[in-house]
Amino acid sequence: MQLEWLKAGIGPLQSLISFLQKKSDTNDVHKRQVIRELQNNLNVFKNGFKNNVAYDVLIDMLSNDAIKQAITANFNFKKLHQGKIDAQNIYEERNKRYIGWTAEKLLEKIDEKIEELKNLKKMNNNSVTQVKNNVSLMVSNLYYRMKLLADFIKAAH
Repeated sequence: MQLEWLKAGIGPLQSLISFLQKKSDTNDVHKRQVIRELQNNLNVFKNGFKNNVAYDVLIDMLSNDAIKQAITANFNFKKLHQGKIDAQNIYEERNKRYIGWTAEKLLEKIDEKIEELKNLKKMNNNSVTQVKNNVSLMVSNLYYRMKLLADFIKAAH
């Protein structure tokens, strides 16, 4: 798998994962589940990069179950971080397009992208190796959205 785009972000990623571990210590069940899922998904990217895991495996390991459960329970995603993403929350140039977004809108897009990748894999004999879509770009966009969400949550503290 080609995760070269992740190489530069591995160092800061570990501190974000550690922060999310501490942040998940809350009595709010849905908040805890969503934060733990974000932490787990970032760990999947980190370990996938370190171990050169195939996109098919990476996609299988990504989860959006907690997001779906939180939506079903009408969870207020403002509990993750109130307000909107601004320039000071952006550490990667490619994420500037998300200025003005809320945590809820970003999580919605993360959820949609995970679903899209899983469906794309199912539609193509359970593999993305032969698809016409740019899976590398889709996966990297997903990663950077997740990282931005973690940075945004961290900025609240």
